[in-house]
Amino acid sequence: MRKPRRRLLWLPVILVTLSLMAAACGGDEVEEEASAVSGEVSISGSSTVEPISIRVAELFEDVAPDVSVTVDGPGTGDGFKLFCEGATDISDASRQIKDAEKEDCFEAGITDIVELKVAVDGIALMTNASNDAVECLSFHQLFDLIGPNGEGTSTWAEASAGLPDAPLDIFGPGEESGTFDSFVEIVLEDQAEEAGVEATTRTDYSPSGDDNVILQGIQSSGTSLGWVGFAFAVNASGVKLLEVDGGNGCVEPTEAAIASNEYPVSRDLWIYVNADKAAANPAITAYLDFYVSDALTQAVNEVGYIPLTDAAHTETADRWHNRTLIS
Repeated sequence: MRKPRRRLLWLPVILVTLSLMAAACGGDEVEEEASAVSGEVSISGSSTVEPISIRVAELFEDVAPDVSVTVDGPGTGDGFKLFCEGATDISDASRQIKDAEKEDCFEAGITDIVELKVAVDGIALMTNASNDAVECLSFHQLFDLIGPNGEGTSTWAEASAGLPDAPLDIFGPGEESGTFDSFVEIVLEDQAEEAGVEATTRTDYSPSGDDNVILQGIQSSGTSLGWVGFAFAVNASGVKLLEVDGGNGCVEPTEAAIASNEYPVSRDLWIYVNADKAAANPAITAYLDFYVSDALTQAVNEVGYIPLTDAAHTETADRWHNRTLIS
């Protein structure tokens, strides 16, 4: 009886070993096939996802030096406009595609689109590093400060009772940004519905499509408030990341809290692929085969985002290899 039991104990080890060997061989095959490919790949969209796609492109260049990959980050919304016009092959997005954007693509004849989750990120709420009066903000307070009802208020206390009587200078992404959309959806939408107002931000703040400009604004004002992607803020000087209370107490934005969704302002990051263009252009296919390999985890870690779980990474790879289309 003991002998069969020992064999069963060894079986998972053997299976894991074989799986790892297969994965390694698969990675070698991807690199070998990519090395013979040439061509161009065009990517645009989210400034948040941009560093991931750039880092993957840099790693891919070592494998496929004859493929030119261009990446820029005007914002998720602007990226989808270009994608639906057929101007780009891949669209980076810090939120999922909206129904209206999907319809624009379909009406333009771009109907075969693959949606791939690539990482996890949080949205960091920030103030100036010297501002000791604020440590944590609730969703309710954030709605008071940044939501449409805050329009025209010039101090923290005027916008939300109980907060400091200090000037309120707000810096954040503009409406073209997926980070803007995610913030509205996660933080403001439910409260706006309860208040009977539009789910959006106040208009009298300083918007920018450049996260570095937002950080500079936070750094320039001692009692500022703003928001960008966690990866852009976590190592920035002159800013303080605030805890956020989404209804279950104040939670500090950390990698662990974002990965577990304990931090209430967390989101997934995506890329969208024109499958027809990929079928016609071996360079796109090779780049994406490489993107969903182990290179994805390496790139995500190196640029400071939260990598997918093994199960989520496998699902992403399967969606690409099976060309699973959105509907």
